[in-house]
Amino acid sequence: MIGSIASILVDGLAYAMFLFIVSVGLSVTMGLMGFVNLAHGAFAMAGGYVVLTAMRYFGVPFIAALALTFFVIGAVSVVFERTLYARLYKAGELDQVLLTIGLAFMAIAGATYFFGPIPQHITMPDWLAGHIDIGLRTVPTYRAFLILIGFALVIALWYGFERTTLGAKIRAAVDNRRMAQSVGINVDLLFTLTFAVGSGLAALGGGLSIHLLGLTPTFALVYLVLFLLVVSVGGLGSVKGTLVAALVLGIFDTTGKYLYAEAGGFFIYAIAMAVLLIKPAGLYGRE
Repeated sequence: MIGSIASILVDGLAYAMFLFIVSVGLSVTMGLMGFVNLAHGAFAMAGGYVVLTAMRYFGVPFIAALALTFFVIGAVSVVFERTLYARLYKAGELDQVLLTIGLAFMAIAGATYFFGPIPQHITMPDWLAGHIDIGLRTVPTYRAFLILIGFALVIALWYGFERTTLGAKIRAAVDNRRMAQSVGINVDLLFTLTFAVGSGLAALGGGLSIHLLGLTPTFALVYLVLFLLVVSVGGLGSVKGTLVAALVLGIFDTTGKYLYAEAGGFFIYAIAMAVLLIKPAGLYGRE
């Protein structure tokens, strides 16, 4: 029983960290911009393929490939944000949905053309292979690594948002964009910067998830619903809310699949519905 609980917690935490890393950028950009970005999963998928290409064809080490995908996808996302997204900031939600879902389908088609529909996998370095003995049982080294990376990013993002001038400007723009502009904050620059960081984090999560979930072109849409659930349950623009939502949904979903595998994804949707019925704006969202 203790071993089973330990397995559920480790797997649930690893899954929750993946959800957090990808979803936190979506939460902040949606909270700041008010833009419905359904192409966020495409940036995560693209990040996975950048890691795959760098490791398989250029021999780039895993950690360096993760850093590379963060910066490459972050830079590419700026081009999309300036040329496409910025034109629809004042448009209706339907226009934004149509643009971004179209980009997602284009990304899926492009990935299928270049990499094929077959699931892709990467070989982990030796130091991430095997298991770690935690006393109660052994756990996969990679899952422990993913948990550590997730919590390191939590600390970095908390510090960035809560203890820096840039973080204060972003929080001010999320709370009241017009007031932030009236005191001289360059909100457009914040839009671009946060979009790049959010997309880079999505790419990082996509790269980290290859060994955990595999990688196919449909990743862009298959997991998008989960990212949107995390953002909705946590509340728009809240790093803390995204973390709490990812932990709750990730652990509940893992527990349900361990105990009632035949129920599939029932539990993650059930807990999300329960939270949103009580708090429609999310756990830490603004009413």
